Amino acid sequence: MDKQKILIISRSFYPENSPRSFRTTELAKEFARKGCDVTVLTKFRPDFEYYGLEYSEKMNINNYGKLKFPILNYKFNNYLLKYFFRGLSRFLLLLFEYPAIENMFRIKKALKHESGYDLMISIASPYPVHWGTALARKKNQPIAKTWVADCGDPYYGRENDSFPVLFYFKHIEKWMFRKTDYIAIPVETAKDAYFKEFHKKIKIIPQGFNFEDIKLEKINHKNNIPTFAYAGNFIPVHRDPKLFIDYLLSLKIDFEFHIYTKMKDFINPLLKTEESKQKIILHDFIPRKQLLQEIQLYDFVVNIENRGVKQIPSKLIDYAIIQKPILNLKSQELDKDNIKRFLKGDYSKSYIVKNIDQYRIENVANQFLSLIHANENY
Repeated sequence: MDKQKILIISRSFYPENSPRSFRTTELAKEFARKGCDVTVLTKFRPDFEYYGLEYSEKMNINNYGKLKFPILNYKFNNYLLKYFFRGLSRFLLLLFEYPAIENMFRIKKALKHESGYDLMISIASPYPVHWGTALARKKNQPIAKTWVADCGDPYYGRENDSFPVLFYFKHIEKWMFRKTDYIAIPVETAKDAYFKEFHKKIKIIPQGFNFEDIKLEKINHKNNIPTFAYAGNFIPVHRDPKLFIDYLLSLKIDFEFHIYTKMKDFINPLLKTEESKQKIILHDFIPRKQLLQEIQLYDFVVNIENRGVKQIPSKLIDYAIIQKPILNLKSQELDKDNIKRFLKGDYSKSYIVKNIDQYRIENVANQFLSLIHANENY
């Protein structure tokens, strides 16, 4: 039997530390492990960055070039310059998806001569990855029998951004979805974020990980004071820790809250005393495996809910894999009784991630492979 040929298109890939990178990397590794002929098309990275990637010798890792559109830097000391460039950056993002739009042009060009694949998976965000794939796919050059547009988060129907997507992107999203065979989304509750006319194309395929990659530590000791962690970034109002941190600092108890984030500037203004800085401890992002080993030493982990039910943090899967109690919070409404329970070591109201086996990468990869078919439209 011939090997199944699979093409994965994604801006994000190993060793990048992001949910979309994990999605791309875990799928590529699992398809290679299953003996498929796997090609990954991603942005340019030096070859040495792939050192340590399992099964890389069984993959074709191609690039669509180095991204050159400059990211506007608004980290100025001058107040006016800072806010001018921040506003300009937001303006260009809202109007043109700048700078991510560059991915569309580069992917279209890179796919010009590609063909013969059984399955093509484009992975967003950013959504210009899908748009570039749609531009390249034509009836006389379908590239693959089946194209699955994998959407970790909604685009036009998203809930958790500060500004809505402008109206004309609705037509771009519809045009792109008309050309796909399937749309993969991670949770059923996100379905309403997509136009109803495409619901028949939607398949629920969750984020997947190799559970055996993570060594579970047998921690017999208990920390002397409540010690807990949060990993990820924040969205003002929508995924916002301010109420929680203010409440913690109002309590007359010792604790350590470790936060792993790229958004230290969001937290620092809340830490007004030396005592608060000893209790709220900020860390840089670290690689996923290292993070999961490290936070096993803490008593519990914290999740801050997104607004609505259309976007579910993939970190919840990681927390379930390492079997840590999860304190689930809302940005604008604190369950103080449950917080106190956790601080006393009572995790009876811990958030439960249901059906954890659905997130095993072998099951997720099989769901994608089951979508391969001879498409009559191409």
